[in-house]
Amino acid sequence: MRQRAVTLATMVGVVVLTFGLWAQAAETESPTAAPPNAWTEFWNTFHHPNPYLEMGLDHRFRTIYAENIDTLNKESVDNRYDFQRYRTRWWTKWILDEDVSFHTRLAWEFRTWDDPPKKPQDVDFDEALFDNFYVNVNNLFGLPLSARIGRQDMLMAYGVGWLVMDGTPLDGSRTFFLDAARFTYDWTEKNTKVDFVYIDHGVESDRWLEPISDENRALTPADERGLILYLTNKSLAKTQLEGFFMYKNDNPPDSTVEEMPAFWTRKAEILTFGGAISGTPAERWKYRVEGAIQTGEKSDITSDYSAGEMQDLEAYGALANLEYSFQDKLENSLHIGGEYASGDDPDTDDNEQFDLLWAKWPRWSELFIYTYTQETMIADSTNLIRLNVGHKFRPHKNWQISTDYHALWADETGVPWSPGLTLDDDSNFRGHLITCWANYTFGKQLKGHLLGEYFFPGDYYASANDDEALWLRFNLEYTF
Repeated sequence: MRQRAVTLATMVGVVVLTFGLWAQAAETESPTAAPPNAWTEFWNTFHHPNPYLEMGLDHRFRTIYAENIDTLNKESVDNRYDFQRYRTRWWTKWILDEDVSFHTRLAWEFRTWDDPPKKPQDVDFDEALFDNFYVNVNNLFGLPLSARIGRQDMLMAYGVGWLVMDGTPLDGSRTFFLDAARFTYDWTEKNTKVDFVYIDHGVESDRWLEPISDENRALTPADERGLILYLTNKSLAKTQLEGFFMYKNDNPPDSTVEEMPAFWTRKAEILTFGGAISGTPAERWKYRVEGAIQTGEKSDITSDYSAGEMQDLEAYGALANLEYSFQDKLENSLHIGGEYASGDDPDTDDNEQFDLLWAKWPRWSELFIYTYTQETMIADSTNLIRLNVGHKFRPHKNWQISTDYHALWADETGVPWSPGLTLDDDSNFRGHLITCWANYTFGKQLKGHLLGEYFFPGDYYASANDDEALWLRFNLEYTF
């Protein structure tokens, strides 16, 4: 009870403070507002203390409630989640030269837990770490070549984040970074951009930079090295063509990392070849289609869920979406999509499970990644056939409502997954998932959303694991 009181008081304090700051910002930005006050002058000085330095802050508050998302079993002692997340980030940009800048961002997120009981029933202050720490150079060697070297985000850098998005899936959305060197050649006269990326990324948060109050947190399941070659061409009218090659080498860590089960780690050497086409073929219409094949090697999982012998990898994946915009007053739009990610056939000596590489994040569902963690490890939404239809509109200039329905199947059945989840060999229908986002923009600096998801399990899940699951989230983000 004491913990709930502390949590409630903290939540109220954060919300009141956030709305107070928004109100102050709105008053300052109003056309009829008074001349800049001391508060405004302080923030102007903070953002630009001198001609060579820029700074900023942002804060995110989330509260999450969920039921049955792990094992789809309402009788499980740990079937309920009720917790809050508080993330603050401070970024700097040091302008060293006209074409050279140095960027940092220090991130700190702590949580308060009410459920499940296995979590500490007090404030978990956790660690703070630099999630951005890189040098950016433009016009390298006098060419239209840029370089970004160091710890960096690659959010939506390549397509819709299907294979490259989140390099740190084990800490949720606290961070997203990859330790990498990225070179981009912008071949303007050919309407072509070429990206080359080298990745050297570690399991532990202290691999390259020591966190403040290091908690020995795991960021990703394996020590990873990789290469990405990505070409983007816009020579054709209303059409964008993309082609890519990606190499990823996964190696289990030598040391034990807190909160990372052994069966989450698999040795692998993956070569991925793929491409995408997207565009606007006619007014109101847009589409995107992409696909990839994978070869290489990946370790098997034995009956005790530890890594086994290496297997040849042969896997396939595809993603497609078509959207129609009504271009009306409410900005109504409809979209339909599909996704395929091959699953491992237990009757062969090869491994056919498609690997999402550096994109194990909740691209289409916050709820279902927890169920997938029990099944395919680390929110890796593979062994999947997904059909989706959705609708977006703006009932008010500040609101956007997005609703989606997903019909889900497994590509393969009968695979020995985690012991927390039992499956039925006779069906591959996973079930029905409904998601709804309500996004609200309060002003230039404050935004928020409400998210609700509900999952109705299909016959793919055995009777011990076929209870409906719920996910609810309230989110506020303020940029100072």
